[in-house]
Amino acid sequence: MGEKKQEKKRMELLAPAGSMEIFKAVLRAGADAVYLGGNQFGARAYADNFTEEELLWAIDEAHIHGRRVYLTVNTLFKEDELEKELYQYLLPFYRQGLDAVIVQDTGALSLIRDAFPGMKIHASTQMTIAGTAGASYMKALGVDRIVTARELSLEEIREIHENVDIEIESFVHGALCYSYSGQCLFSSMLGGRSGNRGRCAQPCRLPYEVCDSGKNKLPGPGLYPLSPKDLCAIDYLPRLAAAGITSLKIEGRMKQAEYAAGTVSVYRDYLDRLREGENVSDKDKEKLAALGSRSGFTDGYYFRKNGSGMITFSKPNHKKENEELHREIREKYVRPNLPEMELKEKIKGILRLKKDFPAILELFCNQFTVCVSGDIVQAAKSQPLSREKIETGMKKTGNTPFVFQELAIEAETDIFLPVQSLNSLRRNALQKLSGTLTAGYRRSAAETFFPQASDETRENRAKSTAILPEGSAPVMEKKHALRLAVSIEQRTQLAAVLAYDFVNDIYLDSGACMRENLLKELAEETAAVHRHGKKFYYILPAVFRNETHAFYRKNAENLCALGIDGFVVKSFDAAWAAEKLFRGTPLILDHSLYTYNNRARQVFAKLPVLRDTAPLELNRRELAGRENRNSEILIYGYLPLMTSAQCIHANIGRCDQESSLLYLKDRYGVYFPVRNYCDTCYNVIYNSQPLMLFDAREELQKMGMTAYRAAFTLESEKEIRSVLNLCHETFLCGKRWEKERMAQTYTKGHYKRGVE
Repeated sequence: MGEKKQEKKRMELLAPAGSMEIFKAVLRAGADAVYLGGNQFGARAYADNFTEEELLWAIDEAHIHGRRVYLTVNTLFKEDELEKELYQYLLPFYRQGLDAVIVQDTGALSLIRDAFPGMKIHASTQMTIAGTAGASYMKALGVDRIVTARELSLEEIREIHENVDIEIESFVHGALCYSYSGQCLFSSMLGGRSGNRGRCAQPCRLPYEVCDSGKNKLPGPGLYPLSPKDLCAIDYLPRLAAAGITSLKIEGRMKQAEYAAGTVSVYRDYLDRLREGENVSDKDKEKLAALGSRSGFTDGYYFRKNGSGMITFSKPNHKKENEELHREIREKYVRPNLPEMELKEKIKGILRLKKDFPAILELFCNQFTVCVSGDIVQAAKSQPLSREKIETGMKKTGNTPFVFQELAIEAETDIFLPVQSLNSLRRNALQKLSGTLTAGYRRSAAETFFPQASDETRENRAKSTAILPEGSAPVMEKKHALRLAVSIEQRTQLAAVLAYDFVNDIYLDSGACMRENLLKELAEETAAVHRHGKKFYYILPAVFRNETHAFYRKNAENLCALGIDGFVVKSFDAAWAAEKLFRGTPLILDHSLYTYNNRARQVFAKLPVLRDTAPLELNRRELAGRENRNSEILIYGYLPLMTSAQCIHANIGRCDQESSLLYLKDRYGVYFPVRNYCDTCYNVIYNSQPLMLFDAREELQKMGMTAYRAAFTLESEKEIRSVLNLCHETFLCGKRWEKERMAQTYTKGHYKRGVE
């Protein structure tokens, strides 16, 4: 099925552009489409990016040459940004004919779908779409294309292609993130620079020592265990095509023009003569390496789940070589030194000059025809216009995107027309041709779109401005019944939690039970929790790929029969699969399914959602501006900083298929816990100290929060009891918070500071 689809439409070569210079260079090098960012809402806030004027020009330039432009608006949107800014930001680009937007935020997706009909929506790799379930969810939301998680194999991509009618875009060259994109808070929590807001500081490229559970240094291959090599899949283009990939994406909006254009030129060459069995020349591989790589290349996850061969370990820097090659690329694509290297559309023309009649120029390009008339042609009084002079003047197309392939001149011999008249005729004709070629892309849209805010939205907006400065006592509007949930990652932690009557809900992580014993162990845990008068929820795996989906599909009926009260879901794939497999059983959205804004919450509300979890990157004022009814907030726990397909345990040569605890020690001597989940083959790196918001109860109640969660990951039974006792005294009973009572250092996360 995949091969038949591929025969109908060739794979698109999609290039990055962090500046106008790069945009022009990658078009010259052969990109079919270009993705770029404007001055707001892009996931590369530190690229040069495009002004509004530049972007409007780029859209037309691409369309004249039969190419496409995709705009990144792939950050998460705070409430005011979405309600007050996004529509006006996109409006001129939509009217100009922008081909597609790349989005991460479901609220932004919803608004764009409703406000800008006819413009395609691409689901960013930041949405971590990892299987057929997530792709089906995106299709249902009106998405035209998914950008797959970089971690997917070719077989997983083929399965999506064969089961979901949606375009597939996959990375083919450039930097790899260590974490599943969109599931990384490392940069955010450590330095306030959020990858979800386009400001990643790349802590994965820093040195770390790997230590055992006792924090003793382990031998390993190098100090950069989180630094992947760059991806290069040039050898596998026929196989990528056969898997059903629509678009091949080159990473690099932060890289130089020579890198982008040079890489595009190599891929363009092989895509144009795509056929099975053709080997990529060593010369071209050397060319790609010379343009930039990190300790060589990897072919990524297309043929493996992970592996130490994908990690740099010793050299995380992006190394460039061969200045002569860079010079050649500059002269050919970046700043062409010969006119024939410029990107020009070939046109044909007929110029008609007859005395006492207006001069007429007719132009033909790509099945389009335009005709303009100019000044009246005069009889020559002394020196008539020569054919050579006419032709030379008319063929000066200058900085326009056109060049004459052929110009027929039908002129009487004894005529005269001022040079400025000929120039004006040529300019007007070329301008009209540009307008004709781009007119079909133009759209109309109203100046404003947003509907009136609901009473609930207005109420929450008013409350957000009422949150008081640090140190002042907020005034309670009304009291809410407190509902406390506790999540645990180890079965041994359950007994300690069951002893507390004030705990209402217990969430058990999927990693606590081995798959072969899952039903038996879950039956025991569900019964024990219910005997204590509490509700029991099962946390589905953080990464829910097709193999995991198949396992739960096989066991869905038996899981439903256990009497589980609901499921906690962490991804789009898990949310869609759970809704289908577990027949309307209530879902709790974890914080990794971001609900920064109220539109995002409304999108998820179409699933059987009991409640969502407040995002970890919003500060208290932003949280207060959000509709928090049917939301819970994390008030204690070691926050997950990265969820990765890589396994530190395996990559240092210790893979034993057993879940274990390691630590990463950074250059400041800070230890970050790492746990591997073998059943679903992923790692989670946790923050070095837990979040603690026990002193924020009154503010949180004022925001309208209805539930609160304490998350236990690494804690012993003794530590759990200590934390829950403190939670009861301070958070639930309102005793005065004393920092010294906490036995360890803690963080308030982004509750006060937030992110940009």
